[in-house]
Amino acid sequence: MNVRTLCLGILSFREASGYEIKKEIEEGQFSHFIDASYGSIYPALTQLHTEALVTVRAEEQSGRPDKKVYAITDTGRKALSEGLAQVAAKDKYKSEFLFAMLLQEYLTEDQVALAIDKQLNDLKQKLDRMESCRLQGALSKGSNFIMGYGEAVLSAGVKFLEQHVSQKRPKKVEAAE
Repeated sequence: MNVRTLCLGILSFREASGYEIKKEIEEGQFSHFIDASYGSIYPALTQLHTEALVTVRAEEQSGRPDKKVYAITDTGRKALSEGLAQVAAKDKYKSEFLFAMLLQEYLTEDQVALAIDKQLNDLKQKLDRMESCRLQGALSKGSNFIMGYGEAVLSAGVKFLEQHVSQKRPKKVEAAE
């Protein structure tokens, strides 16, 4: 998927500025898909505007330059549909945690345990955030699918780490009476 299609996808939900699009990619519901820098977002928006796939309007801001707000056009929706119909590239997964676990022989047992505990906590926090999103209201068919997939992946990670932790930790010996 390219940045143009990503921008059109975000704009299919609501109009937004380049800054707001970047925020959605970094922290919002689009943070799970592909990365995009300002250096790729703004040229994509300019090209989308040139091709009449988006409109742009200036919005006044006090004490700052006007903000450009983009909105998808009907032609843009058609281009979005065509872009989404392309066969997706293979998923990429990068993880500093997995890198450390690959080379854990260079770490102490306490460092490994700390890394695993942190990863386990991070995964559980993500699951909690997803649950709170579900509680906020009805989700679209697509959002429901994404949430279910994410929950399945995160839950599998939690299960694996919890099993790994229980195997590594010494069993408590009951004192004889």
